[in-house]
Amino acid sequence: MSESSAEAVADVAVAAVASATEAAAGGWRRATGIAGVAIGVVAAGAAAGVALERLTVGRGIRRKARLALDAAGPYGALRGTPGKAYAEDGTELYYEVDEVEPEGGPASRRRRLFGRKAPAAVTVVFCHGYCLSQDSWHFQRAALRGLVRTVHWDQRSHGRSGRGVAQVRDGAPVTIDELGGDLRAVLDAAVPEGPIVLVGHSMGGMTVMALADRFPELIRERVVAVALVGTSSGRLGEVNFGLPVAGVNAVRRVLPGVLKALGQRAELVEKGRRATADLFAGIIKRYSFASGDVDPAVARFAERMIESTPIDVVAEYYPAFDDHDKTEALAHFAGLPVLVLAGIQDMVTPSEHSEAIAGLLPDAELVLVPDAGHLVMLEHPEVVTDRLADLLARAGAVPAGATVEGYGSTSSTAGPG
Repeated sequence: MSESSAEAVADVAVAAVASATEAAAGGWRRATGIAGVAIGVVAAGAAAGVALERLTVGRGIRRKARLALDAAGPYGALRGTPGKAYAEDGTELYYEVDEVEPEGGPASRRRRLFGRKAPAAVTVVFCHGYCLSQDSWHFQRAALRGLVRTVHWDQRSHGRSGRGVAQVRDGAPVTIDELGGDLRAVLDAAVPEGPIVLVGHSMGGMTVMALADRFPELIRERVVAVALVGTSSGRLGEVNFGLPVAGVNAVRRVLPGVLKALGQRAELVEKGRRATADLFAGIIKRYSFASGDVDPAVARFAERMIESTPIDVVAEYYPAFDDHDKTEALAHFAGLPVLVLAGIQDMVTPSEHSEAIAGLLPDAELVLVPDAGHLVMLEHPEVVTDRLADLLARAGAVPAGATVEGYGSTSSTAGPG
């Protein structure tokens, strides 16, 4: 995005936010569409070319295309043995477990990942990011399915987990520390014993850091490796999302109030989001992926996860990111095999944040993926799976020299799965 176009986008963002703020005082039905657009613009910046697409492609055609893409592949269709854990405030947390299959799972896949030997008895626990769900790890889950015991869970108010009790009952915003407690509850229920490998993407990585901050003894006694994907240990208030500084500052001044107001009118705002679905799709794609050949069905899969997050949940979580600072908690991972991985073109949690984490963990492996955005595990799944297999090898869970390939590509020429 050029400087001039970025400034124009910033002006649009500020104007949209101002309209939404005015709407908070009255006239909600009239301004719902504007409010929905404002949140999308503020959260992601802008979607270049979306307006042109809406002029040249009919709404009916776009709707048919979305329905076709929804049925194009099994993305997010993998299911395991369900379970429930309960957070400190009573929130119901949903998780699924994929157990090791008899004889260690399919031989061809096992050889590709782990050579001729079976992996040791570890449980790999996957933590997803903001506005996503456990299904965001689809490709990695498919690769490890039946070979290694894995746990996939939904953060509070996301996916199949219940609405946060503290948020609904007390009106309390979510905190990253609270998410660390939620992860502890899931571990106690789903992994009561044995070694653990923690994998977190974006907010999920912050959740892993909060777990270490609150329960360092658990890290010392049971965690054997950690993977932090596209995440940050703090200073998220400095991220500019590709916008000029002036535009970002203006948006940030009004965003907390706008989100709070919109969260109080969730039903009306959701109607506005549906009405502006095409604009949101362009924004989501721009800030999720960087490569030009992502499978449209994968892009639509990511869009479905994000758009399924209610606006009041978006509002509840927002303050947590500005407050997030777990830099000191990283010390609890010292001495463990750690993978730090990010897309070089990530505009949500820029790769500089991953470099900063790796700088504080000199023994960590830092992997920066070219032509990758925020959802690197969906955009370049084979790279992420390969590095996770290597992490398991470094943790002593599998033989050294493991190789990975062919676990799905998100290019438009590749089939799903």
